[in-house]
Amino acid sequence: MGGTVLGVQCAQAAPLELNGTTRLSGIRKRTVSGRCRVGPLGLEGDEQADLGIHGGLDKAVYAYPEEHADFWRQRARDRGELDEIPAGRLGENLRIAGVLEHDLYVGDEWHFPDCVLRVTQPRIPCAKLNAVLNDPRAARAMAQSACCGTYLAVKVPGSVAAGETFEIVTGPRQTPLLSLFAVSRLKTRHD
Repeated sequence: MGGTVLGVQCAQAAPLELNGTTRLSGIRKRTVSGRCRVGPLGLEGDEQADLGIHGGLDKAVYAYPEEHADFWRQRARDRGELDEIPAGRLGENLRIAGVLEHDLYVGDEWHFPDCVLRVTQPRIPCAKLNAVLNDPRAARAMAQSACCGTYLAVKVPGSVAAGETFEIVTGPRQTPLLSLFAVSRLKTRHD
């Protein structure tokens, strides 16, 4: 089993209006062209502002399946807004195809041509997602739908590029990624 990288995205932390205050956030990712270096703390040129929630060794890279984009497009249409969900709009570093959360276990490895990433946990969405999507219930919808994507640790540094395929090498198969969604729903910071 494996997947394809459709896009590689990075961002520098920048001000984001959130509930009447301004906070720094790295959620507004932009597409990177060409190869992007992958180090122990993530993609070169990518920044996270709140390291208590995002980033670090176990959340170095965030991958999100293209297969969930229709869910977000429909939510936008239901609110009468533009339904474009380009790669990076959800804060992901990698927009992928061919791999969904129900296929993954903690410890599974994604073998790319030049690096290896390891599945660690699902994303726990926060209110910054609400702000960037202009949808006050986006974080709650992400958690309830289990359309969260996955965080990855960097096992073998290297580089990654759009268009690459990766192979999933199964880990111990003890903790299904979806089993952690129940925990993430309880921890969701959406209001």
